[in-house]
Amino acid sequence: FIVLISISIKITANATPYISYNYDNFGDAVPSQAGYITEKVVDYAFNEPQDIFFHSDKFYIADTQNNRIVVLDNSLDNITTIYDSFIMPDGSETILNQPEGVFVSEEYLYIADTHNERLLVSDFNSKVIMEITKPVSEVYDQNKTFQPAKVLADKSGNIYVISENITTGCMMFSKNGEFIGFYGANYSEINTETIRNYFVSEKKKSRLKRSIPTGINNFDISESFIYTCTEHSEKNVDIIKKLNASGKNVFADREVYFGDYQPKYNSVYYNKPEICDVDISENGYIVCIDRKTGHIFQYDKECKLLFIMGNISEQSGGFEKPSAIETANNNIYVLDSKKNNITVFSETDFGKKVHKAVDLYNLGYYSETLDLWNDILKYDGNYTYAYNGMAYALLRNGDYKSSMKYAKLADDSELYNKAFGEYRTIFLKENASKIFVVAVIVTVLVFRKKR
Repeated sequence: FIVLISISIKITANATPYISYNYDNFGDAVPSQAGYITEKVVDYAFNEPQDIFFHSDKFYIADTQNNRIVVLDNSLDNITTIYDSFIMPDGSETILNQPEGVFVSEEYLYIADTHNERLLVSDFNSKVIMEITKPVSEVYDQNKTFQPAKVLADKSGNIYVISENITTGCMMFSKNGEFIGFYGANYSEINTETIRNYFVSEKKKSRLKRSIPTGINNFDISESFIYTCTEHSEKNVDIIKKLNASGKNVFADREVYFGDYQPKYNSVYYNKPEICDVDISENGYIVCIDRKTGHIFQYDKECKLLFIMGNISEQSGGFEKPSAIETANNNIYVLDSKKNNITVFSETDFGKKVHKAVDLYNLGYYSETLDLWNDILKYDGNYTYAYNGMAYALLRNGDYKSSMKYAKLADDSELYNKAFGEYRTIFLKENASKIFVVAVIVTVLVFRKKR
């Protein structure tokens, strides 16, 4: 009886309000081993928090309706600091008004003070270094208000701002607060309506529905790239973008897709993605969350899907309205603006093995990954990523025949062709003399038969 009770307690503690799944070779959603599991849920009487950022072993929360920035320690067990008032350069005091975004560098605290229509740059002693308000520029429509919702800064000190009413990309400011222009804009669809506009009068144009690009919803920075996400997009290429210094989307030429997608044979799991936040981990994993479904997606650097977790649910570990996501300490942290809490997801043994194999492969230790991939496939025989990993590792090791086998299981024709090409070259070299002799014999037999 005691044993049964202890088992039931363990099951209850590890229960999750969702089914872990992935996609197979045919695009169908199939049950899969969980890469992460809910560890704990933290509540500090937040009121519609909109952003979370990790820096120097601390978490910074934009506690929007409480008009403050809350700083928690690395374990989320204690509040270390609360920023709710600041000292302006002229010595006057100012308070926040529903801040929706926060970013922290080594020197400064950047706050998107949304309803004060400004961006504050402060030191860690609440002294404002710079205040950025609506830019006066020919390229900025003066009829539009300045409503900064999200903010980040690069290593050079340039500041990037997402404004709620701007659809022409991120606003970019210099480290001195000067408005530079817009960066990384999405593009509207080119359709017959757009073409038709060239041939109609101005009066008719005013009656036609305007084709407006979708605005950027959130972003993150990693190394020299800025990753943006768009919550509502008609173009798959705009869902998540990896922008270089010139604003070009590195993912644009790849066949990548983020979020749930229409399965080829089963539409039960399909939901059009509404990605509300994206985060890049220390190891380069891309993590994003769908506001509508509550699903969290983790991808490797090449945008290959690793894990899916999370769900909309009233249970502990589920979300009501996820607003932001962050990775730190090998965990995933999700901020919920309706439940007013933070859900912490920690790696499972399966997740640790997958990440270790991926990290070793990225470092060039191909042979060391083979045993890991084998173990992973024992956990989950439907895990397509492991078949790909085996095929790539065997290809790098020169075992082309075995690589072909696993590439076929992964339904990766490109990888199979690479392995087959190498296998064919070696086969021809090793059997050139035999092939020549057989060819001569066949030729002689054919010639004699004709005679």
